[in-house]
Amino acid sequence: MIILFGLAGSGKGTQGKALSELFGWRWLSVGEAIRQTGDYDDIINNGNLIPDEDVIKLMDKQIKKAEAEGFDLVLDGYPRNVEQAKYVVDTMADKIDGAIILDVPKDELYERLALRGRDDDKEKESIDRRFAVFEQNISSILPLLEAKNIPIEHVDGVGKIEEVTARLVAVVKQMNPDATEQNDDVNGGEIEKSYGE
Repeated sequence: MIILFGLAGSGKGTQGKALSELFGWRWLSVGEAIRQTGDYDDIINNGNLIPDEDVIKLMDKQIKKAEAEGFDLVLDGYPRNVEQAKYVVDTMADKIDGAIILDVPKDELYERLALRGRDDDKEKESIDRRFAVFEQNISSILPLLEAKNIPIEHVDGVGKIEEVTARLVAVVKQMNPDATEQNDDVNGGEIEKSYGE
């Protein structure tokens, strides 16, 4: 299991999908899972976060389902805060190969989010709130992972999508030497062609 962290627009979804395609794993995005329920649109559009209890139940169900089907996992943006991280390290630390943080300058993130065009990406004030929440939470999450000896690596998220994917693949293989590429066509299928889509 690999955890991908990064600010909104950093490419977690695009790269998480690419890694899942390459390695034959299951991509699980907390944001996508929440949006698919349709129950939290008002909260999301105001730049706020879903109650931890709801997120934990939702992701726990998705993770167990994927594992029961025999998939290794790429977790996209989960855990999001300390409460979620405590649950994750208490229940599945031994399954986590490592955590990767995608680093992208904020100026570029604003441009990417403008192109993406989702409702929760339109207001700069809302985006800035999400950035601030992420930065506050990640500073508390990482020590919990470190305490369980879970490797943490930063990866440069700037450049062509395939360049970033190659950087990630190299790190994933360090974290999980058993990871083998099943599919070398990372731009095939439904993989996004641009961070703005």
